[in-house]
Amino acid sequence: MSNHDGIDRSEVKHMSKETKHDLNADPITGEPGSHPVGTGIGGVGGAAAGAAIGTMAGPLGTLIGGAIGAIVGGGAGHAAAEAIDPTREEAYWRAEYANADYYRDGLDFDRDLHPAYAVGYANRARYPADARFEDHESDLERSWHEVKGESRLEWNEARRASQDAWNRLS
Repeated sequence: MSNHDGIDRSEVKHMSKETKHDLNADPITGEPGSHPVGTGIGGVGGAAAGAAIGTMAGPLGTLIGGAIGAIVGGGAGHAAAEAIDPTREEAYWRAEYANADYYRDGLDFDRDLHPAYAVGYANRARYPADARFEDHESDLERSWHEVKGESRLEWNEARRASQDAWNRLS
């Protein structure tokens, strides 16, 4: 049945019926577009792309961009479940930072604390689920020095915020 634009609607209806194979379905769940190999490759490629885009915003952008890229590359499915949502984490900490026992007047979230939280949440997905902050603290401190930017905190002050963000995702 054609209409005035020459498109046969019965053909369109027939073409829109895809099989699970056409959708690259996950062999376990049957969900479309979430095949483990493709999702994993997407996550790795997305992390690299996100980090490259984040590089334009400096070292902190690279750290967070890599975390965002893992979500985008992996899709909103399986790989993302192991990744974090930096946007959600930033919003959470922005709302909560003044309630932390290590907060003191004069600290600015964007300048001082966001880089510390980001070190915790953006690095968390790089380690096994049972990894402890203390076991990887030297790597996290190194990351802090790479991304701290204009933060007025030294690692011994930033450490607690990083650990809070790490633990929130554990």
